[in-house]
Amino acid sequence: MHTQKLDDSVLVSSYIAGNERSLEILILRHKQRIFSFIYSKVQDRDVADDIFQDTFIKVINTLKMGKYNEEGKFLPWTMRIAHNLIIDFFRKGNRMPTFQNTDEFDIFSVLSDNSLSAESKLIKNQIHEDVKKLVEELPEDQREVLMMRIFKDMSFKEISEQTNVSINTALGRMRYALINLRKMIDNNNIILTN
Repeated sequence: MHTQKLDDSVLVSSYIAGNERSLEILILRHKQRIFSFIYSKVQDRDVADDIFQDTFIKVINTLKMGKYNEEGKFLPWTMRIAHNLIIDFFRKGNRMPTFQNTDEFDIFSVLSDNSLSAESKLIKNQIHEDVKKLVEELPEDQREVLMMRIFKDMSFKEISEQTNVSINTALGRMRYALINLRKMIDNNNIILTN
């Protein structure tokens, strides 16, 4: 069988069926792109090597447990795993970007990616969808301020006038909304595992 020419999905199925060589071909096929993506985020070759290895350990474990789902293609799925491990790396070292509650604040700037490839766009879009689902779980007053600020691009002055609360209350609701979102992400691993 000429595995070099097979689609990723065929190679994944072949690996799940017991052909170890299929995974080797997948790794070789996508190694450069995945490693470059990781390195572009962490800017450290040793850390990038570790995250790259952890990515494929997670890929192997997921495939062996039968939890891989063909909704997406293999490469974007693997890039998403790498992206989540990069987030874990920054979280563990408290290296996540910090943000202030200002009129210029955009929650998605925390997730920004300046070099969006097709795979990165898929990953970012999925993260946005995950965050939007979490927003729906917020208390109504917090959700309202968050929606006005982020999705309607309203200033805190406009939000306070429309909701009949002080600017400080609007800022406080935004702050609690962000704190609650972070807790939901941490507690439910929504972004890390979906």
